[in-house]
Amino acid sequence: MVTVSLTGASKQDAATVFDVLRTAFPIDRPADVVPHEQPGDRPAVWTAEFEPTQKRVPIGPTPLEGSLSATLQGGYVAVDQLCEALRAAFAVDERGTASGDQEKEVDLQLQGKRY
Repeated sequence: MVTVSLTGASKQDAATVFDVLRTAFPIDRPADVVPHEQPGDRPAVWTAEFEPTQKRVPIGPTPLEGSLSATLQGGYVAVDQLCEALRAAFAVDERGTASGDQEKEVDLQLQGKRY
């Protein structure tokens, strides 16, 4: 299981990233659930959990309105699988990693790929 947290994203970009990951991997909520904004001035953090599997649908370049930060946290192999799926769809800049005994955390900056 990998927890994906998105920040600095519009509701539409968060939905796009989650749709790409949902296409490749099962998610912890129904497909018709979309991100929604909470009232107030606090920055939004969009979060979902994914269960990576060996079977994935290939994903092509996907546009985003802007740039956003993504933090992936989970088992080594599972995080690597999600990172691979994100790299197939978006321009990805790895900002940092933290490793533990059983898990790792990866901080990414995502942008739409240039065609």
